[in-house]
Amino acid sequence: MMGTSEAALQILSSGCRILSSDPYASNLDWKFASKFHINCVKKRALRHKQLFNCSSFLQNQIGIQRLKMIGDYGLFGNTSVDSLQLLSCKCQQSETVGGLTSEDGKGTWFVDSARVLHFNGAVNPTNVLEFGNVQQKQGNGELTSNGAVKQGKESLPTDGGALGIGRDASNKVTVDSIEDEAWNLLLNSVVYYCGSPIGTIAANDPTSSNVLNYDQVFIRDFIPSGIAFLLKGEYDIVRNFILHTLQLQSWEKTMDCHSPGQGLMPASFKVRTVPLDGDDSSTEEVLDPDFGEAAIGRVAPVDSGLWWIILLRAYGKCSGDLSVQERIDVQTGIKMILRLCLSDGFDMFPTLLVTDGSCMIDRRMGIHGHPLEIQALFYSALLCAREMLAPEDGSADLIRALTNRLVALSFHIREYYWIDLRKLNEIYRYKTEEYSYDAVNKFNIYPDQVSPWLVKWIPNQGGYLIGNLQPAHMDFRFFSLGNLWSVVSGLATTEQSHAILDLIEAKWIDLVADMPLKICYPALEGQEWQIITGSDPKNTPWSYHNAGSWPTLLWQLTVACIKMNRPEIAARAIEVAERRISWDKWPEYYDTKRARFIGKQARLFQTWSIAGYLVAKLLLADPSAAKMLITEEDPELVNAFSCMISANPRRQRGRKNSKQTYIVDHGDCSLLHTFYIG
Repeated sequence: MMGTSEAALQILSSGCRILSSDPYASNLDWKFASKFHINCVKKRALRHKQLFNCSSFLQNQIGIQRLKMIGDYGLFGNTSVDSLQLLSCKCQQSETVGGLTSEDGKGTWFVDSARVLHFNGAVNPTNVLEFGNVQQKQGNGELTSNGAVKQGKESLPTDGGALGIGRDASNKVTVDSIEDEAWNLLLNSVVYYCGSPIGTIAANDPTSSNVLNYDQVFIRDFIPSGIAFLLKGEYDIVRNFILHTLQLQSWEKTMDCHSPGQGLMPASFKVRTVPLDGDDSSTEEVLDPDFGEAAIGRVAPVDSGLWWIILLRAYGKCSGDLSVQERIDVQTGIKMILRLCLSDGFDMFPTLLVTDGSCMIDRRMGIHGHPLEIQALFYSALLCAREMLAPEDGSADLIRALTNRLVALSFHIREYYWIDLRKLNEIYRYKTEEYSYDAVNKFNIYPDQVSPWLVKWIPNQGGYLIGNLQPAHMDFRFFSLGNLWSVVSGLATTEQSHAILDLIEAKWIDLVADMPLKICYPALEGQEWQIITGSDPKNTPWSYHNAGSWPTLLWQLTVACIKMNRPEIAARAIEVAERRISWDKWPEYYDTKRARFIGKQARLFQTWSIAGYLVAKLLLADPSAAKMLITEEDPELVNAFSCMISANPRRQRGRKNSKQTYIVDHGDCSLLHTFYIG
């Protein structure tokens, strides 16, 4: 036993380091004990061979095989790290490890870091250790011989091959087995960097030979995974994700000799193991981000930074750890994102102007301009940032600009994006070519734009926010994520939020059918599809982004329903999904009008389909947990919005007041807003 321990300690003698120009970087408190790390060890034995790239060797005693997760404080502890530092992990390879073989009757005690993650004291041991018939206790649970973590009376199977789909005596899929399978798949998707969990890959589809970038960690894709881990009390992986992606924010980004503005978050990143310079026997792990320069279409991700801010607030709300958002580098990261979004431009509207494909719909689908999804995330991120920004002299101007934008954005969306039967009839009767300050048809929308499908489709009760608004153009398609997140963030009023859910119920057969939820409705078809998508073979009608059905949207639907105290809608949608999602192997999306087919190019075992389902189930079980995602209207903003409504020429036609003034107080800052009425 002593020989074995000494051999292990020799292996664990070197650890992860930061390569940085900062002379103080070496003094960081890493919270990493040397006995908890293996630096890229390659073990060759008669029956077993495993390669370790900066994995964590979480062992205590070979007879008991207790596994302990890395430190309680994630990668950086409570220290502040310069956001300009380049993270990499120096690794060394060892061909043999004296005293540790698979012939000692104990199995192989090396841990693949990509398979180690705690769940309330229990480790996911799938494909990590070979147990034979050994039984062992792990934390509060007991690890049985079949590889299941046993917590009290319940047992969570962790053998991916043995899990499959559980069926009861009547040959029906059981809900518990679906959840167990989902957790197992989510744990198996975890990516590790320098021994710590850092995110989840987009998909782990063994049937696909063309990986593309589905083996990377996407910012937007990780959000439901992060929320699922937070709801289970697993905070380290979310903390590590937040801090590491923050480091990537400041990387120099160029494409064709052009660099985008500072503050841009990557769409995704990949952990790569590369040879160490000057030493062929050693390797290091590096994070390789993609800011859009390698993406299909070369589109920068506008939503990444917005989702990052939303997740940061959720982490603080759920964990109670506000030290992360209070760090200087995190505060700087928030400000960089805000300055990028609030920078002056040529646009006359408070909405963000973006290119096609800059969000979840990341291919050409005619959403360039001011898509609702971006505006809803923008509004939510502004509210979250306003809550988290530390009050200091350097933030006063930014907070003032942020508050002004919130008021203007909420007014703009609620007034001009909203559509219901009454508003549709108003548009149908619009006069055009109005040149005046108090024009009713401000954007010169032609009544002929009202499509026949919309006249038939719009219900008597209910309404929604349209997909896009530009001069002489209204995109009347229903976009699920934008509408749902408008409910969650409070961008939609209480009445509008209920009307959105009313519409989903009224149009259930169109939006949910056999699998929730349509990403948009209806599909672009015929010549319209050819012109707008460029005849995109992946976005054919009723497929992928062109009105395909995406199971991951279950979690946004659930949060929206919980906020409006209508959880029965989400429960009904989850019940629909449970009938087949596990049997279909957790596809990325579904095709056809009723979502009857698995998408023709859909990846199986798509991580955010898995995580979206789990988050929906967890939130329905504990609706109060949704508070970490929900933002309520600030009374100050409500007051400001009311003043704007009373000054709106559409409601006060012909008013002659020269101006109206109102004041919004925010902390020590008094914001004076003046609106001129023609």
